[in-house]
Amino acid sequence: NYKNKNKKSHIFQIIYSYFSQKVITVEYFINLILYKYNTKIDDNKHLISSEFLIIEDFIIFAYRKINHNKINKMATTADFKNGLCIVFKDDLYTIVQFQHVKPGKGPAFVRTKLRNVKTGRILENTFTSGIKIDTARIERRPYQFLYKDGEDYVMMHTETYDQVNIPEDLINAPQFLKEGDAVEMVVHADTETPLYVELLPSVVLEVTYTEPGLKGDTASSTALKPAEVETGAKVMVPLFIEMGEKIRINTAEGTYMERIR
Repeated sequence: NYKNKNKKSHIFQIIYSYFSQKVITVEYFINLILYKYNTKIDDNKHLISSEFLIIEDFIIFAYRKINHNKINKMATTADFKNGLCIVFKDDLYTIVQFQHVKPGKGPAFVRTKLRNVKTGRILENTFTSGIKIDTARIERRPYQFLYKDGEDYVMMHTETYDQVNIPEDLINAPQFLKEGDAVEMVVHADTETPLYVELLPSVVLEVTYTEPGLKGDTASSTALKPAEVETGAKVMVPLFIEMGEKIRINTAEGTYMERIR
């Protein structure tokens, strides 16, 4: 009815004016409205005033909509640049390459190559010129692996000393990770959500088991044999590598690089 429509409009004005001045939580957001209209919340957190029952969904929707716009900044294709992180198909991608195209006929468009932030997979996509895109701010932060806690890996920020538990599937090469190793954590800075953890490009590990090499095997040999390193990971190594020696491993490919003397 007319009365409820006016109240709904008034509540939206309050929401907008307060949110434009400060960042508010959903609890503060709801309580502000309740205080203004002197109503109460029941044990199930539902508004019990008859006038508020019809607009409860509106309040929650408005909060989520405003919060979404705050977290995901809007941009257009005119803002594209290499390295920009965008929200595409409900996932995060960075722009690897882009090209603005103005055909003789038809609308202008932008050809892009995008890299999935989590998987590294590259895909190509064409955007209509001027279309609006959600962007996200990601940061690379220095961490150190402390120890395993069940299935999680406990990481410590090397500057703030804050600790966070990271599941194994967010680490690019957990089989080569040992306590004390330095890593980089990629974080969605607006939501403080860890996206993935990267080891250094290479690590040095001790060979704890491998079959002895045959007499005459030299550093020029191209034949390989299996070996186990101190973290328990398996890697193929040249025949001349012996137990107790240290080797450098490419963490991205999981392959032997060189013997450390």
